Amino acid sequence: PGHVDFTVEVERSLRILDGAVAVFCAVGGVEPQSETVWRQSDKYNVPKIAFVNKMDRVGADFFKVLKEIETKLGAMPVAMQIPIGAEDKFQGIIDLLEMKAYIYDEQDQNKGFKVEEIAPEYKENSKKYYNSLVEKVATHDNVIAEKYLKSEKLLAKEDLIKAVREAAVANKIVPVLCGSAFKNKGVQQLLDAVNTYLPSPADIPAVKGHDIDDSEKIIERAPLDTEPFSALAFKIQADQHIGKLIYLRVYSGLLKSGTYVFNPGKNKKERVGRILQMHANQRENLEAIFCGDIAAVVGLNNTLTGDTLCDADNPVILESIEFAEPVVSISIKPQSRSDQDKLGKALAKLAEEDPTFRAHTDEETSETILSGMGELHLEIIVDRLKEEFKVSAVAGKPKVAYKETILKTATQEHKHAKQTGGRGQYGHVIIEFSPNEPGKGFEFENAITGGAIPKNYIPAVEKGLVEAMLKGSYAGYPVVDLKAKLIDGSYHEVDSSELAFKLAARGCFRSAFFQCEPVLLEPCMLLEVSTPEEYASNIVGYVCSRRGKIMGMEEKSGYKMIISEIPLSEAFGYASNIRSLSSGRANCSMHFEKYTQVPVEIAKKIVEENAKSQEKK
Repeated sequence: PGHVDFTVEVERSLRILDGAVAVFCAVGGVEPQSETVWRQSDKYNVPKIAFVNKMDRVGADFFKVLKEIETKLGAMPVAMQIPIGAEDKFQGIIDLLEMKAYIYDEQDQNKGFKVEEIAPEYKENSKKYYNSLVEKVATHDNVIAEKYLKSEKLLAKEDLIKAVREAAVANKIVPVLCGSAFKNKGVQQLLDAVNTYLPSPADIPAVKGHDIDDSEKIIERAPLDTEPFSALAFKIQADQHIGKLIYLRVYSGLLKSGTYVFNPGKNKKERVGRILQMHANQRENLEAIFCGDIAAVVGLNNTLTGDTLCDADNPVILESIEFAEPVVSISIKPQSRSDQDKLGKALAKLAEEDPTFRAHTDEETSETILSGMGELHLEIIVDRLKEEFKVSAVAGKPKVAYKETILKTATQEHKHAKQTGGRGQYGHVIIEFSPNEPGKGFEFENAITGGAIPKNYIPAVEKGLVEAMLKGSYAGYPVVDLKAKLIDGSYHEVDSSELAFKLAARGCFRSAFFQCEPVLLEPCMLLEVSTPEEYASNIVGYVCSRRGKIMGMEEKSGYKMIISEIPLSEAFGYASNIRSLSSGRANCSMHFEKYTQVPVEIAKKIVEENAKSQEKK
């Protein structure tokens, strides 16, 4: 779940958590993915404590990691402990609040630790980091500041714990602990710290939502069991045995199994079948859940990720969860008719579970297109389709939906006259074709005066043009942004018909198209990359090598924001490329911007490739 492709898991967890433990490697320090997740936690203002793990590994350096938390993450780390030794000499930790050493038994991990006085060689360092702890806490607590300035002795442990807790809950400092989880060193102290320094549901301010009818009207719900019920659905899981599991975080009130809840977003009442307490793969049935609880509910069919559930008599809509738009697509083709039916059901379930995954059928290429957060994300989706849903399908690259248009104006005459044994066909039109403004589509104008063509045949001319535009003569793609002006023509009393004029219009369009200088258009995407400064030149070089244009660069809290336009055909695999160019530290998002003209050389290649594929067919 730490991988950036699965950012949805992190995002929705942080949205409903009251506190978090950030685990850092004592060797690797603050890694790129840690930066991304830390920024997400800051967005939701989640209080954190940090645990520097793997202190027994070669190259472990607690103080380096402490410095990196400050420089790379912009946080205020406060060491609550310092290690005794490092690497293979890591023996234990010094608790700075008690000024005692915790020495662990190397032979028997279950024996725990012995509490001893601090060895002389560690006394000076302990004093230095104790003073640093008090000074950092004193900047947020005047009482501690006063006591610290007046007294030479150690401050009372209770006073310090209270001050550290208040500053940590307010997200002003990050208490830092250390140890080795593999050898069970420092783990008990970490669990105690979670209890001591992270907020309980009662410490969290009242949750804010808005009125169901008036989004400007703010409603608050205090974290009390006596308040009206309100909860947020943050995750959906499809279970083979019991159906759909909806994970809830309760913000106020209580919920009993067998009662009804109201979904204000969908304006529907739903019955809660069962309430389950989840313990990894173990489940326990509960009669009720209370304020601050996280549990799964069975029986809600209309609820999706980010929906609010509340008391029907006191409706409120809580802030939903924002998810990133999917940026990478692949096409998928089922191998048989039965797989086609299974595929539709499986994709619907997967899209319900994962809000960053989308599936749709491209009408122009008739392919099923899967869109997600990255190549790995889509690989796992395809794998799940095969393993979980037993769908045999072949994944490939999606085709780019090109379009055609014209650059010049031309007038063309076309006569459709066929004489068969019976009644003939006669339609004669003169049409002026001209380019329309980008994005304006097709415009038809009837400029005939004096009844050269009867009015009842005019719609047939327009219909013929619309049909002809579905497949352009240049490369076989739909034609857009074109004006057609019907200026003259003639008809036959007996042989003219709607079909004849429709066919005349189509013939006229095809004859005129190459005189109007046709060009190919391709979808152009807006690509935004947020990267540390040292990788900016790599990213700019990459965008330019892919026919991209840099539109602007901004400075944002130590990060460079590069805004560019890049053709979709050149952007496949861009997420992986940008990650590798920035050692995984850049974030990027891409969305459709507009259609732009394809350069002549590239357009020629596309036309040739299309002609070859048509020959094969």
